[in-house]
Amino acid sequence: MTSLLLLALFAQDPEIEKAHKPLFAPPEQKSKAAAGLTAAYTPARASTTPVKRINFIDDHIFGRMAKDGIPHAALSSDEEFARRAWLDSTGRIPPPTDLEAFLNSKDSAKRTKLIDKLLNSQAFIDKWTYYFEDLFRAGGRMGPGLNLFHFWLREWLKLDRPVDEVVTDLLTGAGKSSFSVPGSLYYQRDFVKAKDDPEAPDAHDLVNQPDTVDEFTITYSKVFLGLNLACISCHDGKNHLEKVNLFLTSKKREEFFGQAALFGKTRQIMNWENGYQANTEYTVDDVGADYDPKADSIVRVPRRGGDATPRFILTGERPQPGENYRDALARMLTSHPQFRRAFVNRLWSEFMGFGIVEPIDDFDLLKPEQVTNPALLDALAEDFRKNNHSFRTVLRNIMNSAAYQLSSRFDGEWKDEYTTYYARKYVRMLSAPELHDSIALATGKPGKFSAGVESVGMVMQMSEPKKAGAEVQSFMKTFGQSNRDDMPKKVPPSALQAMLLMQSKVVTERIDVASLLAESKDNQQVVNQLFLRSIARRPTAEQSAVALKAMATNRQKGAENLLWALINSPEFLFNY
Repeated sequence: MTSLLLLALFAQDPEIEKAHKPLFAPPEQKSKAAAGLTAAYTPARASTTPVKRINFIDDHIFGRMAKDGIPHAALSSDEEFARRAWLDSTGRIPPPTDLEAFLNSKDSAKRTKLIDKLLNSQAFIDKWTYYFEDLFRAGGRMGPGLNLFHFWLREWLKLDRPVDEVVTDLLTGAGKSSFSVPGSLYYQRDFVKAKDDPEAPDAHDLVNQPDTVDEFTITYSKVFLGLNLACISCHDGKNHLEKVNLFLTSKKREEFFGQAALFGKTRQIMNWENGYQANTEYTVDDVGADYDPKADSIVRVPRRGGDATPRFILTGERPQPGENYRDALARMLTSHPQFRRAFVNRLWSEFMGFGIVEPIDDFDLLKPEQVTNPALLDALAEDFRKNNHSFRTVLRNIMNSAAYQLSSRFDGEWKDEYTTYYARKYVRMLSAPELHDSIALATGKPGKFSAGVESVGMVMQMSEPKKAGAEVQSFMKTFGQSNRDDMPKKVPPSALQAMLLMQSKVVTERIDVASLLAESKDNQQVVNQLFLRSIARRPTAEQSAVALKAMATNRQKGAENLLWALINSPEFLFNY
């Protein structure tokens, strides 16, 4: 009962009660959902502070607001910024010792130094390896090659390899994928199985090659170009897509065939040894015939022929004489501005709440109004190119900008038309792995998980979240963990999530304050530490009073109830 009273400490604030309303609301447009959640969670306040522009991002964000007369929030407090920066860059809440050192520092450059420290940490590698594994759907369909892919991702993130080189590896890898060529696993995992037993002596008929190529063409176009070509893989765009995507109305199915044909000679050969198939072990090579626009299909409407000359759908460019088709695809795709625009837009969405273009994987290249700040998108893309397609540089620019460092609290009355100006920082719910690992850190109770050849304590260190155990897997699924068979997507907050956070063993069996109580006999110090280690701030006087009263009745039970209540508070569930 005491734990419920402590939780009520947060619910006493009517603004906190409003923050829970989105848990029961129907899904909205991403920008409106982010703005609505933020307005509910962080109410208006009276004062305002001018914001100094830091980099080119600010020139475009604040320049647009100044031009259109749009007000904006003040800069975030150090407490607000620190928790945000740790979660966005590493997926983890700040360690209390590091947090206190940051908060107590008088260094005027401490935010920049913290950003550099976070972007060069092992936790940064953990989070973004996990992120790209979700994006590239690195799961069971990669078979025994999954660990190879996992450590390959970690390596390129650690080295900050140019992203265009990484994408080239993903599009051109060839060989026995499960054991030697990590890049080829991205294509291999999209196989479409044709039959269980081969009729051809070499077992080449176990995979439907044209369907496999089509599926992968849709996949990489979404991820690397921000284009959803699924509809024109089955029919022409005209008379079908006018209300959906004007650019695609001008495209015919045979143009999709031309794009798919850049993988036309590529084959996935399912390994067949001693009379048995190795269902997730393939050899990828380029020794096949060209793409057949009349080939039988298992997963889409029948192909009825057409021009399947290999050509890039955005320019019509064809491979050079003698050039390997996939090498040509990688060259044309990674040199096109849309590759850079799509990539920086994806990262902007992750850090700023929603993309400059939404949806991030469905650009309409004939609808300029879809781009809320064209100059900013182009500037981010050009800076990405100038800096040798450095992933870290994009993140560093965003995090160092005053736009990113704005408070989620807004000075004055918020209006819907301010939303796409990024006039405040938007609140987001923690992702499933962020939430799990933050619970583990707040309670000091990491898990025991397998990450290939080693044991780890955080979900984001794993190569396959499905092996986290039934309780953790169910918890994370409820909070939106991708199954890595489908493209990842954000899930809206729900009542089920709120109830699970209260009752799941992932939380309740980790509530243990014995070591903290043994370290300090000062109840106020214990309360301060529980606040810092969970929601990255010190308690208010009122909150301290309620917590100290609970601990005076039963020191251990009161502290346990406080930790449980903090984990169940909106401040823990959301990044603000």
